Amino acid sequence: MMMKPANMNTPGRTIGFSRAAEFVTVTVAGQMLGLPINQVHDVFVVSEMTTVPLALPEIAGLLNLRGRVVTAVSLRRRLGLTDPDSTERRMAVGLEHGGEAYGLLVDEVGEVLKLDPDAMQPNPVHMDSRWVGLSQGVHQLQDKLLIILDVDAVLTFETEREAA
Repeated sequence: MMMKPANMNTPGRTIGFSRAAEFVTVTVAGQMLGLPINQVHDVFVVSEMTTVPLALPEIAGLLNLRGRVVTAVSLRRRLGLTDPDSTERRMAVGLEHGGEAYGLLVDEVGEVLKLDPDAMQPNPVHMDSRWVGLSQGVHQLQDKLLIILDVDAVLTFETEREAA
C-alpha cells in the first residue's frame, strides 16, 4: 500500500517549519495514532501468519516479509483492547527494535502528517495508564486527537523489562 503525502493546506496540519516532525498515521479501534516516520520501514497487508505457541498475548504470530521472519505484534492487544470481530484484511507497519523486525498490526494505515514538534502536548490526565506508558504525547488536530506512540515502549515487553 502506498502512503500519500499529507495535503499541507488542510487545517490541523502545519506548514513551513524548519523542524517539522513527520508521522505515519494509523487507526486502532477508531483512535488515530502516530508513528514517527523515521522508525517506519514498511507498510503492508498481512496475508498469512503463523501462530507461536506459548507466546505473549501481544504476539499475534510470525510473518514472512520478503523472505525475512517478522514478529507480528497486535497493537490492539498492546493497548489493552480486544481483537476485532471481523476477519477483514489486516494492515501492518514494519518497524525495527533491538535489531529485530516487527510488524505492528493495525486496523488502518492513514496518511503522513507533518507537525510542529512544539505543538505536542502531554498525555491527557485521564488517559488509560496502558496508553500513557506507550505514548509520547498528543497533537490536537482540527477534528481529532492524534496520540504519538513511543515505538520503543510499544515493542518492549514485560519479559524484556524484567530481564533488564
